Amino acid sequence: MKEWILEHKISLISGFVIAIAVFFYYADNQETSGLQNNEIKHEVSAVEKTGENAEEEKKSSVKVSNTMMVDIKGEVKLPGVYQSNEGERVIDLINKAGGLTEKADKNQINLAEHIVDEMVIVIPAIGATPSQSGTSSASLVMGGKSADNQMVNLNKADETQLQTLPGIGPSKAAAIIEYRETTGPFKTVEDLKEISGIGDKTFEKLKELISVN
Repeated sequence: MKEWILEHKISLISGFVIAIAVFFYYADNQETSGLQNNEIKHEVSAVEKTGENAEEEKKSSVKVSNTMMVDIKGEVKLPGVYQSNEGERVIDLINKAGGLTEKADKNQINLAEHIVDEMVIVIPAIGATPSQSGTSSASLVMGGKSADNQMVNLNKADETQLQTLPGIGPSKAAAIIEYRETTGPFKTVEDLKEISGIGDKTFEKLKELISVN
């Protein structure tokens, strides 16, 4: 037996070395495969998170689109343009504008009216009749047009009526009245551009809403 071992010593050693090499080769391959699987899992997880983030951003953009801009003027403490959310009502905008002044006529205001985008809310003063305010309830202008779709006569409208026009606040309304009292009645609607602060851009928004006859 010893003689056989001595004769085959080199072969036995070579076989042992080969066996060890094969063992480590397969062990290394399994470790590499495990690392690759982990990398794939991480990549899949990253893709899923990216998809979730995109969905959240999409939902966020949808929420933003539900916001509206509303112009409130007249007898409120802080008139101006306010951002409104879907489902809000006139009372919510009045509260954002600091509440009503002492001159406000609450009987002419529909506090439960739903807000729409680009609405203009003019709060009338006590003593202003529905015909003077331009509406029968809350003095509302939606999308730049009056509630009853009637034009505003530049030569006859009072300050409350003039303020139902987009871009016309108390100061411009007073300037329009002063112009017709000092210069005479407006001959054409284009004469409105003679008023300080009313340029071509503002006039384009108004020309379909005003008259002089």
